[in-house]
Amino acid sequence: MRKIRKGDNVVVIAGRDKGKRGDVTRTVGEDKLVVAGVNQVKRHTKPNPMRNQPGGIVAKELPIHLSNVAIWNPVTQKPDRIGFRTLQDGRKVRFFKSNGEVLGG
Repeated sequence: MRKIRKGDNVVVIAGRDKGKRGDVTRTVGEDKLVVAGVNQVKRHTKPNPMRNQPGGIVAKELPIHLSNVAIWNPVTQKPDRIGFRTLQDGRKVRFFKSNGEVLGG
């Protein structure tokens, strides 16, 4: 079970985009993830008529390391750490370390 998953709202805590918030759009491998609106780069692409792809400058998001983001706690309005807890019915859930609140989903 991962501490940060697809769909989680995270805040960047280190690097060029420090302070930006966004949702995780996908995970890449074991320790990287793509966050919407974060770590954007401009890529110069050639036109490809076979794929019906126009040329030009395209902005896209690159993966960011897991250690450079923290999950956003909507209750405290601050970045937070994640822990794991097993409920009495046997489910393993994630919870915020600061206030013990269980994450939904």
